[in-house]
Amino acid sequence: MLKYLMNSHILVSLIFLKPMTMYFKKFTLFLAVVVLSNTITTAQDLTFEAYNPTSTLVVPGDSILKAKFPFIDIHGHQYRMPEQDLAPVIAAMDTLNMGIMVNLSGRSGADLQKSVKNIADHYPKRFVVFANIDFEGADDNEWVSTTVKQFEQDVKNGARGLKVYKSLGLRNNDKQGKRLAIDDPRLDPIWEKCAELGVPVLIHSADPKSFWDPFDGDNERWLELKTHPRRKRDATNPVPWEQIIREQHNLFKKHPNTQFINAHMGWYANDLGKLGQLMDAMPNMHVGIGAIIAELGRQPRFAKAFFIKYQDRILFGKDSWQPKEFPTYFRVLESADEYFPYHKKYHAFWPMYGLDLPDDVLKKVYYKNALRLVPGLDKSLFPN
Repeated sequence: MLKYLMNSHILVSLIFLKPMTMYFKKFTLFLAVVVLSNTITTAQDLTFEAYNPTSTLVVPGDSILKAKFPFIDIHGHQYRMPEQDLAPVIAAMDTLNMGIMVNLSGRSGADLQKSVKNIADHYPKRFVVFANIDFEGADDNEWVSTTVKQFEQDVKNGARGLKVYKSLGLRNNDKQGKRLAIDDPRLDPIWEKCAELGVPVLIHSADPKSFWDPFDGDNERWLELKTHPRRKRDATNPVPWEQIIREQHNLFKKHPNTQFINAHMGWYANDLGKLGQLMDAMPNMHVGIGAIIAELGRQPRFAKAFFIKYQDRILFGKDSWQPKEFPTYFRVLESADEYFPYHKKYHAFWPMYGLDLPDDVLKKVYYKNALRLVPGLDKSLFPN
């Protein structure tokens, strides 16, 4: 009897266990399908900002953490220079092989004097400052006279040039509240004074043209404008991009004895053919490469030819003080590497290629051109 009961129990267990096992298998399969489906859905819903795959391409090349030659950063910003401790900046500069930083944020008057004193007291050979002018409320006669006198005094106090911010042409208004054009004749005495004193003008006008273009899938700066929406402008805000650039070029042509350094390659790094025409038409216009290295790194052969042709008029500059970003510049300028990443995706979602510039061209871009244009730099910090 006991044996019968045990066999019956086993039989009942098997009867009930079999469907449960089948159910469990089906449930497991169902879960696997759900998980796979969710994974696929998540992948399909991946945003453009998040899509940043690791390249599987294996090619020779490596990061360049230190420039081949000591260089001058013609486009530096240290906003707290009147009172800041410069030692950490110097430490980073030494790591990069930066000989001299040109601080374009020198301001004017007492602030500029404090910056010059800070430099003189601690690192007199490693920094210089450019003065700035507040163009808001510009007018005839008294304003111009006062502004020119102050700038002349700033140069006597140690300023090595004038930095003009993009607010001129974009935001500055004259005394009557009208937009102040870059080539406004009331400003002519300022540019003439720069020529008289033998100091250059580094000028930043407008922004990339894409900021004025429609914000759609055809805009190459779509990601930057999405992540930085305040940079987007209407087509006529405050005027068309072409008008601002035309005003800048008029300024250069009106003052042939003044040496201008056009920041960001005048926003023509994406059209070097056009930029070459402008360089030919305006021999007093030089260009800095700050914040546009991504444009050069996607056209290495054409850019290399451009650098060789205009090697006496191109200056190294970075703009924002982010030491970890300098190696991208070094690698684009110095190496023949292929398909390496840019450091800021919203500026460039495309890979970089090296220009492999000859040493004689590199030396001019890194320091010789700046030594010629900016007065009073210590040449002993650089090779011949």
